[in-house]
Amino acid sequence: MAAYMRSVIYLLSSERNAILTRGNNVIVESKRYVRGLRRRPVRVLFPENETDKVLKQPEPAEQSTKRQKKESKVTSAAAAKAAEDPGESDLVRARSRVQTPLKHAHVVATKDQIDGLRFERAFPGDKRLGRVVSVARSRRFREHQGKILLEGRRLICDALNAGAIPQMVFFSTVDRLRELPLDKLRRATLVKVKFEDIKIWSDLVAPQGVIAIFSRPDSSRLNLVKTSHSVPLSLICDNIRDPGNLGTMLRCAAAAGCHNVLLTKGCVDAWEPKVLRGAMGAHFRLPILPSLSWADIENHLPKRVTVYVADNSCDRSRETEDVQVNASHKPSKAGDYGWVSTKTNPNNMRYEEYDLDSDSDCEDEGLTLSRVDSKPYDENWAQSPTALVIGGETHGLSPEAVQLAEKTSGQRLFIPIVPDVDSLNSAMAASILLFEGRKQLLKLIQTSGRKWKSQDERQFS
Repeated sequence: MAAYMRSVIYLLSSERNAILTRGNNVIVESKRYVRGLRRRPVRVLFPENETDKVLKQPEPAEQSTKRQKKESKVTSAAAAKAAEDPGESDLVRARSRVQTPLKHAHVVATKDQIDGLRFERAFPGDKRLGRVVSVARSRRFREHQGKILLEGRRLICDALNAGAIPQMVFFSTVDRLRELPLDKLRRATLVKVKFEDIKIWSDLVAPQGVIAIFSRPDSSRLNLVKTSHSVPLSLICDNIRDPGNLGTMLRCAAAAGCHNVLLTKGCVDAWEPKVLRGAMGAHFRLPILPSLSWADIENHLPKRVTVYVADNSCDRSRETEDVQVNASHKPSKAGDYGWVSTKTNPNNMRYEEYDLDSDSDCEDEGLTLSRVDSKPYDENWAQSPTALVIGGETHGLSPEAVQLAEKTSGQRLFIPIVPDVDSLNSAMAASILLFEGRKQLLKLIQTSGRKWKSQDERQFS
């Protein structure tokens, strides 16, 4: 009996385990089934040649009949209205057919247009802005491809008004483009880019949102504004290597009413972006002739011109000392006539080794020259057509500059400064001397009359 009971209990336990196992399997399978129903497909893949077909669930019979009755009522009402006034219905249908294409045509015509000018929208990954900016920043590529870069509304407007030819204009908003003379941008390629892209490639701290690429202009072909405020005064920049100094000097020359500006071959490129920003449009207000030899410079000056060179002699008390020293040391270097190197400076060797631009070197540093008399800048020196030579701060004046001053009976001009103070830089000296020369020439014109002025202007032209 005990054995029988044990066997029955064993059978019951085994059956219970089997039932639970099957139940667990059913539960698991049901969970998996419900979970599968809750999934949503990311994409529905249709068979080939059936991408336009959409499978719809069949509607119930009652809903389909109701929909058919409703459509029939609408159709009958429209037919009755058309029977009452057939002309109006045809007119409405014709008008609707005409207005629909007109709307689409208007949208297509006004898209990417502003006042009749069509512009492009830069797509993601467009590298045109970076490419042209990189080319415009390199002097070699500027000269090879004949392109310059202008940034800012005022500078671009000055270039367009002077007759410069635009090639491409990049702008961030339509309002920025409207600030420019649109009638002069007909032949240019207009590209709308993001402001972040302009900010990346701009050298300004606060970009204005417009950058233009122009053909490298020729000063002789620009429509420069001729005013009655100009004076017979020329500025000659000799070995000006710093772009900021050259830009400031060009701006001062335009403000002082100079007739022209002549640049020697050792100067920095006048169309460099930093020079353009520093000049503030002076390139389009007076003739600027770059990369000239000294023979060419003499050809661009009038016959009765007097050439003065800028010097940084400290004061009149040193004049007597210089005369005594020169009695025993007559030979003098050409660099001694430069704006920086008249005094004995222990840092002269450092200045000679430091070079901002490797375009040219002062090979005639040890050339001996005769002395040229000096004169304070505030004394009368501009009494005829005048040319002022400003030397760079690295090497000073060239030997040819001093020879030209001696040849034309010119003198050295110096600005007295307090002792133990470093000399003024080239741009500051040029501004002081140019405005002093303008003041003296205007005074001479007022006393001598307009006849003298007209004769000298004919010599410059």
